[in-house]
Order: sequence, then C-alpha cells, then structure tokens
Amino acid sequence: MAKARSVFYCTECGNETPKWVGRCPACGAWNTMVEQEAAPKARTTGRSVGTKSAFHSVKALSLPEVDTTEEIRFPTGMGELDRVLGGGAVKGSLVLVGGAPGVGKSTLMLQICSSLCRENRVLYVSGEESVRQLKLRAQRLGVSSPDLLVLSETALEDVIQSVSDESPDILIVDSIQTLYNGALDSPPGSIGQVKDCTMALMQLAKGREITVFVIGHVNKEGSIAGPKVLEHMVDCVLYFEGEQHSSCRILRAAKNRFGATNEIGVFEMSDTGLEEIENPSQMLLSGRPEGAPGTCVTCVMEGVRPVLAEIQALLATSAYGNARRSTNGFDFGRAAMLLAVLEKRGGLKVSACDAYINIIGGLTLDEPAADLAAVLALASSYLDKPIAPDLAAIGEVGLTGELRAVNELDQRLSEVARLGFHRCIVPHRRAKKAAPPPGLEVVEAANIGEAIRAALGK
Repeated sequence: MAKARSVFYCTECGNETPKWVGRCPACGAWNTMVEQEAAPKARTTGRSVGTKSAFHSVKALSLPEVDTTEEIRFPTGMGELDRVLGGGAVKGSLVLVGGAPGVGKSTLMLQICSSLCRENRVLYVSGEESVRQLKLRAQRLGVSSPDLLVLSETALEDVIQSVSDESPDILIVDSIQTLYNGALDSPPGSIGQVKDCTMALMQLAKGREITVFVIGHVNKEGSIAGPKVLEHMVDCVLYFEGEQHSSCRILRAAKNRFGATNEIGVFEMSDTGLEEIENPSQMLLSGRPEGAPGTCVTCVMEGVRPVLAEIQALLATSAYGNARRSTNGFDFGRAAMLLAVLEKRGGLKVSACDAYINIIGGLTLDEPAADLAAVLALASSYLDKPIAPDLAAIGEVGLTGELRAVNELDQRLSEVARLGFHRCIVPHRRAKKAAPPPGLEVVEAANIGEAIRAALGK
C-alpha cells in the first residue's frame, strides 16, 4: 500500500511546502508549519488549457456597464451589528464571525434571524447542534418564523444541495470547523478542509448572490482557528469579544470590504439573548468608584462613535529586584514608555514599583488619545491622591513629556459633557480651538507636569 503523501501548510499565510521548515519562506513566520495530508488531485478532462472549450463562456464588462442602481445592502435588525458591518449586510457577501467558546456567536446569528425572516428566506446550518436543540434555543430567544429553515449537517455536498433545493436568501453556517468535503481525506477542522469549504461557500455566495454568515472558532492566541488565508478569502471578519465573568460583549470588525474597520458594537448578554447597548459610555462607566486613587476617564473614537473608557492603574512597591509590568486592554509597550516618561519628565520614581494597568469593560485602547489618562491614573496611584470624579483627560504623550493634539477633539468633548463631566484636560497645542460645550471647563496643559498639577494639585 502506497504511503499517503503529506505536505506542510503555514497557519499564517497558507503557503504550502513539501517538507517541514522552521520559518515560512512566504511570510517569514516562525514555527507555523503544520503537517497535513495532501489533497487528491482533481481529474482532468483531457482538454488543452489553451483551447477555447476549456473555459466557460464568460464575457468581461467595462466598468460603466456595471449596474449599481439596485440596493445591495439590507439591515439585519440589530443596529449595533449594522453599525459594525458599515450600514447593514451586503447581498452576496461572505462574513466570518469569530469568538471564544460561549461568548454568544451562535446566539447572535440565531437572534438576527427573527428580523431577517421578515423579508428573506434564511437557512441555518448547524454542525454542532441537532434541529431539536436549535428549536429549543430559538424558543428561548423568541425566534419563530416559517421562513427560517434549520439543518443539522456537516457534509459540504449536502449543504450545497440543500441551498440548491431551498433557494435561501441568507445562509448561516455554524461552524466552519465542523464542515468537511468528502473528496478530501483530511479530518474536519484541518487546514485543507477549512480552506476548501470556505472557498466553496465563497463561490456559492458570489454565484447565487446569497449572503453567507460563517461562524469560526478562535485558538488560544485569539485569532480564527485555521489558516490565516481564511481571513483574506472572506469579505468581512468580525470578532465577538467578552470577559468570562462579565455580561458585556463587544463586536469588532477586523476586516470589512464594504465599510470601516474601526467600528464596534456593544451588547449585554441576558437570559433572553443579546441586548443592544446604544449608550456604551454610560454602561462602561457604571460602578466607577468615587474617591479612589488610580482611576481616570478618557474618550476614544471607535469609528465615528466617541466612547468614554475608564483606565485604572495600580503602583505598588516591588518586593523583588525587577519591577513587574502588566496590562489588560492597553498596549504593553506603550505602557512601558509612559512609565519611563512619567519618571523622567514627571519626576515620579516609578521604576521601583510594580505597575498594573486595566481597561474596564473589556475594551482595547489602541489610540494615543488615551495616553494622558493613563499617565494621570499612574500618577494618582503613586501619590495616593484621587482624581475628581467629574474630570476627564484626552491627549497624546510624547517622549519629552509634551502633550500632542488628537483628532476629532470636538466630538470627544461633546461626549464628555453629555455624560456629566465638568472638567477635561486637553493638550495646549491643537489646530482648532472651538468653544467648549456648555457646562464643560476645558483645561489646557502643555506637558504631563502641568496636567498632573491640574488633576491632582501637585
């Protein structure tokens, strides 16, 4: 019996090599090559590739000939999901929804079926639940419609046949790791199966103008399980995030061909499903302690939406030779830089202290506008002096301790004033100095020293 031929795939870029290498020759990633049985070669018809009969009759169109008068975007029934998708789902698109186990991916997809079935025919394919289990979960979520078809199947061929028989407008697959192509010898969830099944679903979406939602599991690194090329094949990649012991859920777009990628949607998990949070700033600031040192509020832009976030910091004398640094929701390298600037330019000896920074609510702050609030929270914890509960801080911190201007400051200040804050520290150097919102005092600071004195009176 001949030995099965195996190849090695890169989990980052999908590059294929005949033997194992420590570093992928295509993308340069280390230790990403995994072994997989080679897919069987497709049978040829004997026709020459160069002959006309080897191709279908396809005619290219000039760009002015393409008709775009028909509206291809439709609402999903959830405003937060529509916001992340860029205004609604696009007809004929392939959307990948990823998240940790138990975060609520299947709940989100089944819950939007209640609204989608009002004008569309939806086929929900589950490889993890039986149709009876789907019915029980739909009853708990209040989803019931004759236009919602459910199918418990993992074979790709049967799913495509069901789509051909039922002609749905929207297809939901839960999940891509359970789907398999019988023509391949590899098991479900392997790199070859995930690539082949996703390619088949993409051709199904483009060929039949069906909107396809695919649920994908994430690995321990937090990325979609399977080859990295999976994210390049789909039109939109959404990550559903949430803390294990918190009811808050955040939907974030990592890739979107039809909209912005920096939008977020905020939900709250309840007994009856996901509830939309139209005012995430108020929810993220609820329960904020008053009179406690080491906390400060800032305003970040998530797409076109200003969101207030609470930054908490804790400095404690290190019991060992090397001080420990730990961050949750804040970039570790930027936190180390701000600690160095705080010691060098702010005059606070924080190098001998263990430093911890935490962002409340599961948010991830990756824009420089949160620098000033992080510095003030660190200084407040070091000096053991609380920051006034009605004070917020917005600004980027440079290596010399200066405060740099941030974009869209007027929208941020309006959101700060709307949430009941009366003072806000901003950089002195900014392009446009518009009138502050009523009831909000804008305090200008040129460097972190002035900002610390304004916030803590040092």
